[in-house]
Amino acid sequence: MSGELRLAVRGIGVWAPGLPDWAALRAHLDGAASAGEAPGRPAADLLPPAERRRAPDTVRLAVEAAAQAVAMSGLDAADLPSVFASSHGDAKIMDYMCATLARAPAELSPTRFHNSVHNAAAGYWTIATGCRRASNAVCAAGTSFGAGLLEAATQAVTGNEPVLLAAFDAPGSGPLDEMIPSRTPFACALVLVPSPTADDPAALQVRLEVDAITPSAPRDARLQELARANACGDGLVLLEALARGPTGPLLIPAGEGLVLRVEPGPPA
Repeated sequence: MSGELRLAVRGIGVWAPGLPDWAALRAHLDGAASAGEAPGRPAADLLPPAERRRAPDTVRLAVEAAAQAVAMSGLDAADLPSVFASSHGDAKIMDYMCATLARAPAELSPTRFHNSVHNAAAGYWTIATGCRRASNAVCAAGTSFGAGLLEAATQAVTGNEPVLLAAFDAPGSGPLDEMIPSRTPFACALVLVPSPTADDPAALQVRLEVDAITPSAPRDARLQELARANACGDGLVLLEALARGPTGPLLIPAGEGLVLRVEPGPPA
């Protein structure tokens, strides 16, 4: 990709233990509140009750963060193309399926099979919101947040329309857990728009580069810990910059040998 993508953030969502929304994260960074206990699972109230009961934690994470971001943006979720980024999808369900297929294939749960696909969160979201716009599911292992941000930013600029990005991961179980670098659930979401306004939280300049520079990390110790404990934790350095104000370009990995140079700034 040549040149820069210029766009703005209009909505922000986040969920992690002790940081259940954007206001809580900002309060933590301002020193007004410490990261305390949060509900064991995201509320995901956007989902109808029956769907919420069936939804695994990964889906609830994605839907909760996405709903927060869209609510802040003031836009209609039904009108937004979306990008859902996850390093591994639902590793607990994958472990269950592998174990069940090895032990008693006939006992495999259709509901869990339904939730095992990588785009399960996108499916729950579009059904719950009545959205018929395009939705992509992105996977790039430990660089999935950056890959998702690149996809969403590119869509917003080239399509000249707002795009929702949701990035999420959760701990796994069984043998697969040893291969998956997520020990804490985390999700973040951004509504990206191609034309900044004075009311937007921040403008962004995004450039893809081929670089082996060490990626940026959050300055806050709590966010550093969380970033190391989740495969999509790269999103936290951007959230911190949006909350505190930028101190320079951010380097966010977006694939093997690829890095996004992201420069947050005040809206136009």
